[in-house]
Amino acid sequence: MPRPHGFVYEQRANGTVVLTHQGRAAGTLRGPRAEKFLAEVVAGDAQLVMARWTGAYRFGNERAGKNHPRHQGGRRGGR
Repeated sequence: MPRPHGFVYEQRANGTVVLTHQGRAAGTLRGPRAEKFLAEVVAGDAQLVMARWTGAYRFGNERAGKNHPRHQGGRRGGR
C-alpha cells in the first residue's frame, strides 16, 4: 500500500485540531477526540494516522472495483 502524504495538522490554543490535506480542510477535532488523535500521532506514523482519521486512505482495490458488474450499467440503464 502506498504511504499517504500531504497531511498536516494544526493544534490551536483552544484545543481544537484542524487537519488539512494538500492545503484543503479535511477535518476538525475537538475535545476528547482531539486528545485521542494527538496521542496516536505521537505514538505512530503521523501521515498514516491522519489519513485514517480523515477517511482519506486507500485500500488498494479501487481499480478492480470499477470493473465489477455492479458498475457496468445493467438493468437500471446505467452508462
